[in-house]
Amino acid sequence: MKPVHIVGGGLAGSEAAWQLVRRGIPVILHEMRPVRGTEAHKTDRLAELVCSNSFRSDDRETNAVGLLHEEMRRADSLIMRMGDSHQVPAGGALAVDRDGFAEAVTGVLTSHPLVTLDRAEVAGLPPADWDSVIVATGPLTSPALAESIRSLTGEESLAFFDAIAPIAHFDSIDMDTAWFQSRYDKTGPGGTGADYINCPMDRDQYEAFIDALIAGDKTEFKEWEASTPYFDGCLPIEIMAERGRETLRHGPMKPVGLTNPRKPDEKAHAVVQLRQDNALGTLYNMVGFQTKLKYGAQTEIFRLIPGLQAAQFARLGGLHRNTFLNSPKLLDPTLRLKAMPRLRFAGQITGCEGYVESASIGLLAGRFAAAERLGDELSGPPSTTAFGALLGHITGGHLSADEPGRRSFQPMNVNFGLFPAIQVQRVPGVKLRGPEKAMQKKRAISARALADLDAWLSPSTAAAAE
Repeated sequence: MKPVHIVGGGLAGSEAAWQLVRRGIPVILHEMRPVRGTEAHKTDRLAELVCSNSFRSDDRETNAVGLLHEEMRRADSLIMRMGDSHQVPAGGALAVDRDGFAEAVTGVLTSHPLVTLDRAEVAGLPPADWDSVIVATGPLTSPALAESIRSLTGEESLAFFDAIAPIAHFDSIDMDTAWFQSRYDKTGPGGTGADYINCPMDRDQYEAFIDALIAGDKTEFKEWEASTPYFDGCLPIEIMAERGRETLRHGPMKPVGLTNPRKPDEKAHAVVQLRQDNALGTLYNMVGFQTKLKYGAQTEIFRLIPGLQAAQFARLGGLHRNTFLNSPKLLDPTLRLKAMPRLRFAGQITGCEGYVESASIGLLAGRFAAAERLGDELSGPPSTTAFGALLGHITGGHLSADEPGRRSFQPMNVNFGLFPAIQVQRVPGVKLRGPEKAMQKKRAISARALADLDAWLSPSTAAAAE
């Protein structure tokens, strides 16, 4: 059987490869690292996590990304299997030991008899004799390949900047000032309810910190980069500070749900949280602290934070440019490029945002390519599922820029706003209001999604197991 070629060994490419080989289809996985590096990657491992180590909420009932976790688990996801095996405490979130996770994914795929790993750059369009290709090069697609795609489609890829959060050594954090606690003492997978390090600020400290962020020395943009928009879900903290002095207090530095045990009667004005980054517990990343500050400014400014005054950083924040396709115009419902159907796209380059979302689109691309290679019919996942909602956004659920008053296609995390509406059954004599009503609706959407997913998976799951 002819192999399917996958270009890119990140989360999406790795997941796509797994879905294909599980169905007996050989894969040639092309990963250019370490022959050619990127601005963000540090290793040559497959599925390297370059930003946060968090897969975000693992709540499958009331959180859309937690629901996507569960759907991926039921669809035999390698990324979720390895994520579960290498989790570290993170309250209600699923966070992983990034090195152990990437090493495990690499080991599974490189040891599989149907996987051939080709450590070379695919510069330009894949050769014509590659009749089935999944392009999963992520937001850091090599310039040669990106230019070839633009030339083929006649579309300019959109772009945004994605900033990386710093990581501090645990033994350099002042735990006489900071304390362990999850927001609202919430437990999660492998968690205890005390999974985050919290660094409190009073009003004066917060105001001084905001002043320093705004004044700090920042990375200069090249002329062609100056108009590139940010993705709002991953804004650098200094950009948030510039949008309003209270923005950070209502974002990553919100103090709600946290009580300093040394000052239980005194609420902090703001709180900086750090989350465990490796299984040993020696590294902690600064939650929501993506930044484009220069390295010297980062060290100086972050040491203004109580508890981090002597912090030593294993990695400082960084900035790189991400690119993604105008997917609703360029891709068909099975992620094939309309201008050249032998090419499929998967992961962040399609305009999904987030680790889990990227891997889930890789999972779908792998299943679509497998069905095509085997001559089977495989319909897309129901729109009522997290898979279907995210795929629908990518391949047609956007607001078209061609229509007056509408915006252009933008990257999106999975969220309940992408799902079809649902009517919640009313209980006689019980009237729900506000948050209670919203939670009931989320639970109903999730229950419907999993029921519909199981029905969609049942024939393909049975075939994969044979």
